[in-house]
Amino acid sequence: MKTKMKLIASLKIWVVIYPSITLFLYLFGDVMAAMPLYQRTLILTVSLVPWIVFLGVPFVELVLGLFRPDLKRK
Repeated sequence: MKTKMKLIASLKIWVVIYPSITLFLYLFGDVMAAMPLYQRTLILTVSLVPWIVFLGVPFVELVLGLFRPDLKRK
């Protein structure tokens, strides 16, 4: 994979990860505050990784594809 494609892929992932983690912690941060760090990390990753992989990034690719056909996957 070329460096430009890696950069684009990492930006797509970041665009999904940052708001997802922020919203998750906003909604559930107080509830999970009493838990040990390893449990919070497990809950966060178990819930957000599937969201990011199966819904978040494909949605970003769909939106980008509407505006920039050259960024569509081949």
